[in-house]
Amino acid sequence: MSWESEVKEIHTRRAKALEHGGKERVERHHAEGKLTIRERIDGLLDKNSFVEIGQLTGDALWEGAKFKDITPSPYVMGLGKVDGRWVAVGGEDFTVRGGSSAGLIRRKGGQGGFVEDMAWEYRIPLINLIDGVGANVSSALKSQFKRLPAKDGYERCLQLLGLVPVASAVLGSTAGGPAGRAVLSHFSVMVRGSSQLFAAGPPVVERALSRKVEKEELGGAAIACDKAGSIDNATKSEYEAFEQIRRFLSFMPTNVWEMPPYVDTGDPPDRADEELLTIVPRNRMKPYNMRRVIELIFDKASFFEIQPTFGLAMIVGLARLNGFPVGVIANNPMHNAGAPDARESRKMGHFTAVCDQFHIPVCHLVDVPGFMIGVEAESLGTLRAGMSAMCQVMQATVPRFTVIIRKCYGMAGALNYVNNTLAYRIAWPSAEFGSIPIEGGVAAAFRRKIESSPDPEKTRREIEEEIHSYESPFRTAEKFAVEDIIDPRETRQRLCHLIEAAQNYLKTELGPKARYGAFP
Repeated sequence: MSWESEVKEIHTRRAKALEHGGKERVERHHAEGKLTIRERIDGLLDKNSFVEIGQLTGDALWEGAKFKDITPSPYVMGLGKVDGRWVAVGGEDFTVRGGSSAGLIRRKGGQGGFVEDMAWEYRIPLINLIDGVGANVSSALKSQFKRLPAKDGYERCLQLLGLVPVASAVLGSTAGGPAGRAVLSHFSVMVRGSSQLFAAGPPVVERALSRKVEKEELGGAAIACDKAGSIDNATKSEYEAFEQIRRFLSFMPTNVWEMPPYVDTGDPPDRADEELLTIVPRNRMKPYNMRRVIELIFDKASFFEIQPTFGLAMIVGLARLNGFPVGVIANNPMHNAGAPDARESRKMGHFTAVCDQFHIPVCHLVDVPGFMIGVEAESLGTLRAGMSAMCQVMQATVPRFTVIIRKCYGMAGALNYVNNTLAYRIAWPSAEFGSIPIEGGVAAAFRRKIESSPDPEKTRREIEEEIHSYESPFRTAEKFAVEDIIDPRETRQRLCHLIEAAQNYLKTELGPKARYGAFP
């Protein structure tokens, strides 16, 4: 006796699944410049590596005991490989009911879904390809009762954040639970013009607030990425978004019990670029290109910037030093003189936590006059966000290397090294330090003396000149208050040596990282 008829039904059902929501809906989806979920998975993963799970799931039509037709599940997921390493991957199929929840006995994806459990059990990265709005009010017509929110909660999402890399791509209009999962990631990306992220979409906003708003205005990349920082990066196409996820994962270990992957970049550690000797102007008020400094120090073409359009006074990203992964945190003197406000503080705190979670040392390139000041900065809650970042920085246990390029003042300067671990600070000859910049500090500390002087401007200038005479970084090095002053051209070689030596420590710190206390 043969099972040929049942096997034939399997292939029929698989073929139906591959039709997604039908030819017309797929064509409409393509006309909007979007890929289907399976095209997205194929564009992301190594060729022919996808193993789909749950392909037969859907709403079937039966005539008695005979199968007639089926509408596929609006979620596709399974296993695949990125650069030869296994990952769990899944995403909504917008061509089937707009990617809304299917109301299954066992969820395939979304919070609490099979794909999350698979990433958890196998200890492999999770990639979310998000294009849906989560719950649909029409489900009440089917179930005839209303559920409490988060029937399938976010507990597994949060557990995964402590164990494996989680990356999310927002690839359409995304609200509710899927939007929450996009934010609950170590790295997230969206596509300008065709992706939006919001707690609730325009129809809900109009009904609740009596205001009409377009979805791009409400949650396009200009809001979600550039202004709010809810999503890290924005790209011009879906394929570019996939490439950024692959790039991010190339720096990450498979899980917290493994070391970050080493890659031979072929860039010699003793490379010394002459440009570093002249890149910092002698005029301390004149800006320079910090991204160029990063290019000259780290392995060529290795820098992957994260949140490049948010918190512009700070640059963060992943790079390599002699092939070893390293996190880069650098002040940007071309924006607000490199002074961080609440946005940069959030950016720095989250990035430090990600690096610490996955045993990636952090290199700080410092040129900071202190936290941003003024009414706007105070209104943003800069001090509270700055202290929250301080908590995350101080709890991190990965090695940190600090290169003081120019200014290092105040509490914002202290964010770049801590004293509960080895604080190795390298200074360039252009470096200057202090609790507060001399100009503002003199005006505050010597206010009465200056105001009572017959020539206040002359008195202020004389005091500043005297204090300036003590600010040479060599005086600080003489007291071992900064560990080394180096020729800027030696920076790469020095950091390459440090990062290689630190690998011995990192191997003893594998596993999950504990977090203590409540952040401000």
